[in-house]
Amino acid sequence: MAKMTAAEQKAALEKWKEHCRQVQSLTGLSLAVAKETPSEKARRIKRLLSNYNEFCEYYFAHFLTLRDKATGEVIRIIHNAPFHTQAANLIKNTPDLKAVFRWPRSHAKSTHIGVFIPLWLIFQPKRLIDFMVTVGKSENSAIRLLGDLQAELEFNQRLINDFGEQKNLGSWLEGEFKTRGGAKFLAIGRGQSPRGLRDREARPDYITIDDLDDDELCRNEKRVKDLTAWVKEALFGALDLGRGRFIMVGNLISKTSVLANISASKGVHVSEIKAVDRDGNPIWSEKWTKEEAQAVKDFMGYRAWEKEMMHNPINDGSIFRHEWIRFKRLPKLEKYDMLVCYTDPSFKSTTANDYKASRLWGKIGTELHLIDCYVRQDTISGMVRWLYNLYEDTRDRVAITFLMEANFMQDIILDEFDAEGRIRGYQLPILPDKRTKPEKVQRIEAVSPLWERGYVFYNEDLRDSPDMQVGIEQTLALERGSRAHDDAPDADEAAIWYLQRHTRQNEFKPVAIPRRPPKGSW
Repeated sequence: MAKMTAAEQKAALEKWKEHCRQVQSLTGLSLAVAKETPSEKARRIKRLLSNYNEFCEYYFAHFLTLRDKATGEVIRIIHNAPFHTQAANLIKNTPDLKAVFRWPRSHAKSTHIGVFIPLWLIFQPKRLIDFMVTVGKSENSAIRLLGDLQAELEFNQRLINDFGEQKNLGSWLEGEFKTRGGAKFLAIGRGQSPRGLRDREARPDYITIDDLDDDELCRNEKRVKDLTAWVKEALFGALDLGRGRFIMVGNLISKTSVLANISASKGVHVSEIKAVDRDGNPIWSEKWTKEEAQAVKDFMGYRAWEKEMMHNPINDGSIFRHEWIRFKRLPKLEKYDMLVCYTDPSFKSTTANDYKASRLWGKIGTELHLIDCYVRQDTISGMVRWLYNLYEDTRDRVAITFLMEANFMQDIILDEFDAEGRIRGYQLPILPDKRTKPEKVQRIEAVSPLWERGYVFYNEDLRDSPDMQVGIEQTLALERGSRAHDDAPDADEAAIWYLQRHTRQNEFKPVAIPRRPPKGSW
């Protein structure tokens, strides 16, 4: 990681000072708390220390309040999600813990694991942390992470009121400090030597490793292997014979990553939280709505969303490559030798949780063209309406063969076609695909040379449409063992198989050859 310039350091310092001012101004005492008797105060503190959610809401309301940036007015109070509370209780109740918390971007993993939970443990009646080490991509990033906790200890008026002044003037440096109560804190960057870390007789007993991976690192398997060894050997060895809480947080940006390697290690507890469930509902519903999540997903795009928010990193090039995706202006439909629209409706028939794909392909000479497409997380009825609209837009000009895998043509799907047909006054002539198919990835891989050799083209007019982009990203993401959606490339393979089979049959013209008489006959 590159070192910060003087200007960047100055800007970071000013940002931190402003954060400290906000902490001080937003953590003032209420009138009721200011008038508490000593016994009332003791009961309140005891209650807060026994309940993590109440502890966070009282001492860190400034973190949990969403404000309008322009006016400063409160928009929403954000409560902890259940997975935050579960993590806090697990960490508190497991003194010798090795854990990985794989949470998405913007799900407060650094805030909870690096600030809220440590402070909750430090102020327990019997202090549960003596020496905390924060590890970041670089020493600067680790210092910034630890700086949030330091700011709370120094400026949070509610903490100071309940637990006393924490700033220790004799040991209060940036990236390394010690409270008046004796708790020690240190920030280090990845790869720095943690050997011999101790504060007198105390060795680290709470190590948090925050977002250690980045894209550049994950492209180099040797660097990942070396850094994994550093985490397991030098960093874990800083604990006293493994005694203490050893925690890594991040999101799974690559299957070749330190986070992936530590997650797969024996004895490690793994908490994996995805941004949304299968129906698109946010797991942290206290923070954002389903509509907000969908808007973020639409902006990020399929691959970025899967990588950053769903722990499903997608690598290009295992079967298809970017340079094989070619666009061109397509001819009129009447010019094509044959047109096939193949539909993969997914097994989840009535809900909008999986992708449904309908792909209109045409063959003209030796070229195969993706003319139109539908790749959406939608209901079956939405998919059926798209197919009917396609049929009505084209039936007066050309004949399209509509196909769907026979296994999918169940009663519930046929009912949707029947219901739409009654509204429109006719039934869509869709045929079942009854062929016995080999394994999916094997089938798709078998047709990939058509892309490589330049026989496949996509409709230039739809280059920027969401349906086209999602289909391309699914195609590029395809690899064995991947959890990425593959509805679009699966439908593509089936349509192309029918186009190729039909044209081969049409082009083969049997020729009558006279039978030669056997030797020796008259």
